[in-house]
Amino acid sequence: MTDASESPQGGALLGPKEVRELAERLGVSPTKKLGQNFVIDPNTVRKIVRLAGVESGDRVIEVGPGLGSLTLGITEVGARVTAVEIDHRLAAELPQTARAIQPEIFADEQDPRLRVIRSDALEITAAQLADAAPERLVANLPYNVSVPILMHLLELIPELRGGLVMVQAEVGHRIAADPGSKEYGSPSAKAAWYGEWRIAGTVSRRIFWPVPGVDSVLVSYERRSIPLGSDAERELTFEIVNAAFAQRRKMLRQALQPVLGPLDQAVATLEAAGVAPTDRAEQLSIRDYLAVARAHGNGHKANT
Repeated sequence: MTDASESPQGGALLGPKEVRELAERLGVSPTKKLGQNFVIDPNTVRKIVRLAGVESGDRVIEVGPGLGSLTLGITEVGARVTAVEIDHRLAAELPQTARAIQPEIFADEQDPRLRVIRSDALEITAAQLADAAPERLVANLPYNVSVPILMHLLELIPELRGGLVMVQAEVGHRIAADPGSKEYGSPSAKAAWYGEWRIAGTVSRRIFWPVPGVDSVLVSYERRSIPLGSDAERELTFEIVNAAFAQRRKMLRQALQPVLGPLDQAVATLEAAGVAPTDRAEQLSIRDYLAVARAHGNGHKANT
């Protein structure tokens, strides 16, 4: 690894030395509570940006920029970044770091290339992002809340064309899992509502400071060209997904009674959706769950 690695375009990224010096100056000690592990390898940063498909002019949302390692990798290629940071010290320092490390890019202090929003990512609102209009998500997500943050952003920003997130390996494989696999669960089904997910690569623990006790993977996402259904259908589908995986050892005719009603009604709804009542949660794709939601909705209409 090299420090303050320069690109052919004249930009620069943070290396191990700069990351530690910044943290010391700000009095920042990475905490498990916030899931903080700072990326210190410029080569990995450029790999992430490349695999995320970020190009000049793109509008990117980044969650948890920390000291700015990944942020600078995104701005280096000419994209605009809206960075959501919960730590007030890090949020305040990030624009200054950008100007210091990439003076050619941030010569104008009013440059809109970087906007920092001081907020918990789970509480960010559409109004806060209205001017940013992000179209790609690129983030090193905090390990402890990666799935809730991802689901919140996917629902909040339907305009996202795609992106790439770095998460704990176990979580990444769950997000990208196919029906029938041992990793397939509620996060897998819900993520599939929005688009196609796949494991795009792995990263070494040594590219982080401090070094985490778990492995990480890169998970890429491309939005569906045609949405699966309406917002109302998504809400009901997700309710059914939650009920199914809450009792994943049971057959669906039993697990889904809290949503679909008594046994005979649950069986009739499942059969109307083309789903075997004896199936279990992990056997259904998101399209199957949507079919159950629609059959349930049609049943309600018939009974009113």
